[in-house]
This record gives sequence, structure tokens and C-alpha cells, in this order.
Amino acid sequence: MSRIEVEIVLYGAEQLCPSCVNLPSSKETFEWLEAAIARKFPNQPFKMVYVDIHQPTDDEEKLTFAQRVIEDDMFYPVVVIKDKVVGEGNPRLKTIFSELEKYGYQAM
Repeated sequence: MSRIEVEIVLYGAEQLCPSCVNLPSSKETFEWLEAAIARKFPNQPFKMVYVDIHQPTDDEEKLTFAQRVIEDDMFYPVVVIKDKVVGEGNPRLKTIFSELEKYGYQAM
């Protein structure tokens, strides 16, 4: 059982990224990912945070990364766990689950 609540940050935007046509929106990806993690790791706390890359946030660290997503032309949504990018554009559950398991999450 996970002892710490891991924060999973999804950086995205209302508008689809130009290279991500035919993919779900950032908000849809956020909701899908949150549901998938809750199913895979039931009763194990995690925190999902959505950051719109075009809307300033009070969190300096998240604001800096949001600017990086824009400046580096990253494919969004970008999924970050503990400062590590684990998904970009069309995030893969296997990669995200694998990263969460490093923090003690156990599939049920």
C-alpha cells in the first residue's frame, strides 16, 4: 500500500496541440487518466492536478513548466510525476502505472 500521496500533474490546453489532431482533449485525457489510475490502484491516494498552459497559476514551479511546454513545443497534454515527464501527447497508461509503482503503488 502506498504511504505517500503522489501528485500527478497534467499540463494541457483547451485547444488541441497542432500535432494531436484526432486525440482526446487535455481535459478528456485528465478525466480518463484519473479514472484509470483509481481503477488500477484502488484505495491508494493520489492527487491529480490540471494546469492550463495558457492560464497563469500561483505555483511558480508549475508556471515555469507550463512555459517550457509552450517554448519547447512539447506535445500536450504532458503528464508529470515528481518532476519526471511520463507522458506527452498521447500518454501511455503502462508508463504512468510503472512510474507510480516506483512510489509503492500496487495494482489490485
